[in-house]
Amino acid sequence: MSGKPRDAAKPAANAAWGGRFAGGPAEIMQRINVSIDFDKRLFAQDIAGSLAHCAMLVRQNILSAEDGDAIARGLAQIRAEIEAGRFPFRAEHEDIHLNIEARLAELIGPAAGRLHTARSRNDQVATDFRLWVRDALDRLERQMQGLQAALIAKAERHADTIMPGFTHLQVAQPVTFGHHLLAYVEMLGRDRSRFGDCRRRLNECPLGAAALAGTSFPIDRHATAAALGFDRPAANSLDAVSDRDFALEFLAAAAICGTHLSRFAEEVVIWTSEPYRFIRLSDAFTTGSSIMPQKRNPDAAELVRAKPGRLLGALTQLLTVMKGLPLAYSKDMQEDKLPVFDAADTLELALAATAGMVGDLEPDAAAMRRVAASGFSTATDLADWLVRVLGLPFREAHRLTGALVKRAETLGLALADLPLAEMQKLEPRMTDAVFAVLTVEKSVASRSSFGGTAPANVAAAAAEAKRRFLREA
Repeated sequence: MSGKPRDAAKPAANAAWGGRFAGGPAEIMQRINVSIDFDKRLFAQDIAGSLAHCAMLVRQNILSAEDGDAIARGLAQIRAEIEAGRFPFRAEHEDIHLNIEARLAELIGPAAGRLHTARSRNDQVATDFRLWVRDALDRLERQMQGLQAALIAKAERHADTIMPGFTHLQVAQPVTFGHHLLAYVEMLGRDRSRFGDCRRRLNECPLGAAALAGTSFPIDRHATAAALGFDRPAANSLDAVSDRDFALEFLAAAAICGTHLSRFAEEVVIWTSEPYRFIRLSDAFTTGSSIMPQKRNPDAAELVRAKPGRLLGALTQLLTVMKGLPLAYSKDMQEDKLPVFDAADTLELALAATAGMVGDLEPDAAAMRRVAASGFSTATDLADWLVRVLGLPFREAHRLTGALVKRAETLGLALADLPLAEMQKLEPRMTDAVFAVLTVEKSVASRSSFGGTAPANVAAAAAEAKRRFLREA
């Protein structure tokens, strides 16, 4: 028997490539080329784009009404099959586009081949991908707003709960827990704004740009753009099929949002640790140890803290893919979807976990106040009193307060417990009125400038945050 392989054993040429290829790809070529395992997530967007394209072709008399009806019915059946888990995804068809096209041919015959008139897989995938990212942005927008709502609700309940404010992770000045939580509401507001900007910029439709140069058919790109909810068709056919700025911008915004979530998660880890014990998380968001039965580990927070690594990696990955590509389309761009899919999944999970922790956590007001009163945290209040009451220049008041702190530290006393006589050794004009500003309660109450931590400010800021971010009057 001859050692020559039989023709029947050779892979068949892909029908989408037409008559140019007589043989099929090598097995390793097929493996590297196939994307159906991950781009099948685009099925809903691919079908939506095909339906809009089909309807436009019919209106423009490029496709008959009968063929258009058959295509629409076939696509509806395919969508139902995929949603029910009955669709036969096949690697030999490479991607979601050719899988759907092949199944459509099985269902309605030759009319299926007319659907691809006046379009290419290049503008088809660019459209699908934009639609998918737009849907992801809308989902994430709702999640970020939900997390803001959880933070605002908790901030309202703790507008006057005192905690230490830190710089360099050292006790700095007293603040309120509500004020601290509202800082993250502002961060998420900027995240939502970035996602909104991304959505506005991506909302141009590539469909009809074809492979790279447009088409000679009398298509109506404005009609397909409107049918798919885009603001307008993309203006340049080369840019339409080669642009992935929208994906990069999505990943950049996701990485920044993930960084904000990670900062909050790090604080949760610190706050639940034994030296602090500022907050408690229930069993729902903690785990135990396999060897130490006393342990309660903030694993949800630790995992959220780690997630930005994946988001930053996704951004770097796609930037690296895109940085050297000439116009218009290159197969490199098949690598655009996995990082975006992973980033969207990762951020959705991190947002859900963070919202759950915010709702679950309960602060220990006594523990937070105790630390807030340590470390001479009202020293700035003393300096401000010296300026306001004795008329000292702030730099002189700062120097004098530092000397008073040093004296209190030497005596092992808090500033509020330092005898007036000791203070008067350094500044004879001091009176016992100074003690009124040295409690943490007085300190936070005095910080009433716009954006400050005074409880009345925090309550008002929470109400304003509802109006700005939750659309509540």
